[in-house]
Amino acid sequence: MGISEAGAGRLWAAVRRQGALLSEALAVPETGEAPLARSSRAWVRLLPHLLGFAAAAALLPTGVVVLLNDYGLPGGLAGPLGAASAAPLLLAAARPLAAWYIVFCANVLTALALLIWADSLGNQAWPWPPPAIIGYLLLCLPLALRRPRRTTVAVWLVTVVAAVLLGLLSPGRSPSSNVLFVVLSGVVLLLGGAVRERSEAQHTTEVERARRTLLEERARIARELHDVVAHHMSVITVQADSAPYRIEGVPEAARAEFAAIAGTARQSLAEMRRLLGVLRSEGSGGDPQLAPQPGLGELDALVESAVRAGVAARLTVSGVPGVGGADGADGAGENGELPQAVTLSAYRIVQEALANVVRHAPGADAAVTVAVDADRAALRVEIVNGPASVPARPLETHGTGHGLIGMRERTRLVGGTLDTGRTADGGFRVAAVLPLNGTTPGENA
Repeated sequence: MGISEAGAGRLWAAVRRQGALLSEALAVPETGEAPLARSSRAWVRLLPHLLGFAAAAALLPTGVVVLLNDYGLPGGLAGPLGAASAAPLLLAAARPLAAWYIVFCANVLTALALLIWADSLGNQAWPWPPPAIIGYLLLCLPLALRRPRRTTVAVWLVTVVAAVLLGLLSPGRSPSSNVLFVVLSGVVLLLGGAVRERSEAQHTTEVERARRTLLEERARIARELHDVVAHHMSVITVQADSAPYRIEGVPEAARAEFAAIAGTARQSLAEMRRLLGVLRSEGSGGDPQLAPQPGLGELDALVESAVRAGVAARLTVSGVPGVGGADGADGAGENGELPQAVTLSAYRIVQEALANVVRHAPGADAAVTVAVDADRAALRVEIVNGPASVPARPLETHGTGHGLIGMRERTRLVGGTLDTGRTADGGFRVAAVLPLNGTTPGENA
């Protein structure tokens, strides 16, 4: 059954379109970083370039000698062609596609030169000498690791076309070399592309996980802030409603003003609850609006739970009203109390930091310090732990850093700053400065 003229036209148009896409893939300029370019160690960043130099240094003299001695190619051709087939490996880490252009053209010219000028090919592999095959395969690997799938497919198709055309020029000469060249290059390109795509997928998954963690922490903060603000708004409503009855001789205009204040507060509470409805998890259990949010008064119980988990933790509190015997007469807020949003953020930061110690450094010493500045401008929270002191294997050998995301969000919520990092003895330090007046104070330490 023949193909109609319209069908043949569509088929030809599709072939042309795919050919244009593949040729465009080979023409796209190279961008991006070399492999391992973001490593903190200099020798790791140089490793891909050193491997390319080693490969070029080994294959260049080998290729020239093989062309001279085994194939009998004149020295005026063997030297330049051997160098052109191996020297571009120096560019394999930084510019693999540019290196491929040079090596591919050099290999094709070598095959033609061997067919025309070689004394006698005999049983030697043709059109691809062994050094040319090895160098081409070594170049295909970084090419597949750096370039997208469309480019690697285009490279392999060009390789197949060149092998077929060269094979047609001299059908009786070593077809196994052609088959080996095509198959091995396809396998290397396929494996390199699979490794690259897997790495990209893992990176995407990690980014999505960090984003999801950030959104979950923000939703949790929103729920907790609702509980904090709802309490104060309820107090405003009650005070505004009862003011005309508690205060004698309130004018009618003042009564209307108090009623408007109470109505606005109730409306704000209702709108806030409606907005929060989308953030409430269905299976959280219990009514979170009725659960009191923790504060600095619960730090003792938090530290005790860490001690029960095997962490030698100790708590030092100073200058905090109503906690640790501190006098709250001159506190930052009304009646000497600290802002609830600040105390809640401080509690969550200590909670997450101690949880990280339990997970990553079981048995380590941990010092928790919570203090209000002498000028009562900021609440300072510091958690410092040493390395694990027990031979037991840590619950997690490496972290994702998602707990730090929550700490930063908590700190940013109240306009503070967060400093985290390794200590000299192999431990970890978390230090947060939470302003009590809504502005970030300068560092005094």
